Amino acid sequence: MKIRVYYEDTDAGGIVYHTRYINFCERARSEIFFERDMKPGDGSNSGFVVRDIKASFLATSTLGDMLEVTSKILTQKNSSMVLLQEIFKEDQKIFTMEITLVYISGGRPRRIPETFTELFDSF
Repeated sequence: MKIRVYYEDTDAGGIVYHTRYINFCERARSEIFFERDMKPGDGSNSGFVVRDIKASFLATSTLGDMLEVTSKILTQKNSSMVLLQEIFKEDQKIFTMEITLVYISGGRPRRIPETFTELFDSF
């Protein structure tokens, strides 16, 4: 997914604020569902929650840059998965993150619904 860096993403010096990279990855994860007319949960009491994040900030980006966010499943279990998400500025990797997501319903971990596992198998 391509994302342009806007003024709201930067600090006073025009450099992207570090937490915005996590936001960019969240947008890319959501787009995987939206592109297929799906939502990551039912909107009430089920969906994916973040259990763990390991992030590495490798380089900076600035106002106006065009970034590319990629997503790849590293492991998938019954109720959780680990994704590798990377952000590139042109051909340079500037951010990488491993994120563990758990599917919950009613406040408890549950098996990931089949419609979602089929979606994840497709990428």
